[in-house]
Amino acid sequence: MRGKKLIQKAFRLEEVERIPWVPFVGCHGGSLIGKKADEYLKSADNIVAGINEAIKRYQPDGIPIMFDLQVEAEALGCELKWAENSPPAVTSHPLIQGKSLKDLNIATRKDGRIGLVMEACKRLRKENPDIALYGLVTGPFTLALHLLGTDIFMEMFENETYVHQILDFAKEVSIFMAKEYIENGCDIIAMVDPMTSQISPEQFNQFINKPATEIFDFIRSKNTLSSFFVCGYAQQNIEEMHLCKPDNISIDENIPLDYVKDLAIKNNISFAGNMKLTIVLLMGSQEDCQTHALECMELGGTKGFILAPGCDLPYDTPPENLEAISQLIYDPYQQDVVRALEKKEDKLVLPNMSDYGRADKVMIDIITLDSESCAPCQYMVEAVQHITPEFEGIVEWREHAIKDMESVTFMSALMVKNLPTICIDGKIEFVSKIPPKKDLIEAIQQRINQKLRLKIKQKKAEILIIGSSEDECKELDHIVKNSMDELGVLLIVKRVTEKSEIENLGVSRTPAIMIVDYKLKSQGSIPSADVVKEWIKQVT
Repeated sequence: MRGKKLIQKAFRLEEVERIPWVPFVGCHGGSLIGKKADEYLKSADNIVAGINEAIKRYQPDGIPIMFDLQVEAEALGCELKWAENSPPAVTSHPLIQGKSLKDLNIATRKDGRIGLVMEACKRLRKENPDIALYGLVTGPFTLALHLLGTDIFMEMFENETYVHQILDFAKEVSIFMAKEYIENGCDIIAMVDPMTSQISPEQFNQFINKPATEIFDFIRSKNTLSSFFVCGYAQQNIEEMHLCKPDNISIDENIPLDYVKDLAIKNNISFAGNMKLTIVLLMGSQEDCQTHALECMELGGTKGFILAPGCDLPYDTPPENLEAISQLIYDPYQQDVVRALEKKEDKLVLPNMSDYGRADKVMIDIITLDSESCAPCQYMVEAVQHITPEFEGIVEWREHAIKDMESVTFMSALMVKNLPTICIDGKIEFVSKIPPKKDLIEAIQQRINQKLRLKIKQKKAEILIIGSSEDECKELDHIVKNSMDELGVLLIVKRVTEKSEIENLGVSRTPAIMIVDYKLKSQGSIPSADVVKEWIKQVT
């Protein structure tokens, strides 16, 4: 089961076989089709193309039509400042610029961008019948703030009646938008009211509870599911949000997921969230995203939980990060891999691997979940097994199944994050992909050639052990030879004991070590005098 059926099951707090996935794609959809945020959010064609691309790449169960909390404000006369990589910002507030509530009319499809949003909604419904489409409406308190500006916080103390009037008007706008979204095919209406994070529970109860409850009652009367979506630190109001009786509570990273889960299940309400937008999704690696997603999934569980970002995805969020989350959600095997690392890596003391791979033989390490129980791992190991006889005496291979701490430590030291993976002399070569025979042979041969070239180059260098007698050189000679053995390298070692030669080398006290590095500067041509002078300057 997937798509809106899975979402609906989670909303009903029924156990699900797989946790639903809802990436909140807003202006990020523009980045997927090469459009700036401003041109994306002003075009139904662009919105449809961006959301379809997100559906194709991220395989969501649900997705919003758009994420722009300024649509209603613009339709009501607020001026917007547009940006290329983010939603617009409200720059004017009609109710402090000479207009009264009586001057404002409930928006229609002809106002602002409402018509194009609904056109996009209708088209996306037709093209994606099995995906749960979210219609995001601006909550009454956030819309009231757009209309009145920050003066609303003062008016809440000085003119309570006026604030209630504004909120009642904003509620009607939210209901209108919900109605439009429902009629054009949305399955879920999410009332997004981030500014409620800025008020106390008492103020929430005093001003928000009634209009929010009426909005959710309307949505319910249309046999449509609802969500109360709050960005920001709103933990103090989570209990109040439940009292508004939405079908779902959606939160961001500022609120602990386990705290919301306990309250939601207690109140028979589903919940969603709360992946970190910036640190993980925007700036993190694919591995970071999978690890964090799994943390959320294990906290949320399979009853009533929907995995989602904490808010609107940043425009520049790397698509591969979201694709990695999708892979994790649909692949229990990948979940096992991430889970194994997540539980063990924190306690690891990693060895220094900087010198790994310097021995004469080429070492192939295959890091797996377990080739005996995992088919991809099995075929990865077999690919190496079939090749190594062609390099008899030159290549050795080992499997590291991460079911023991030693293998996990080794895997982490090589910075391997996905399984199965083939490393050649400590370097990651093939990740989660069984290489064709030709590619594997070529990679091994390249490493053999590199080692050969390195050995030839190393033999051109010399180590001079300088002492006044053979006895004085013995200890240094022993240290140098042991060091070369440990590193798997071979250099020419010479002892210098003649007094005149020592003086010519510029050595005034013994014992001493001098490394002579012969660097080829030219061959097959005569360099200019200026070039030769520069070479001489480098060694004088």
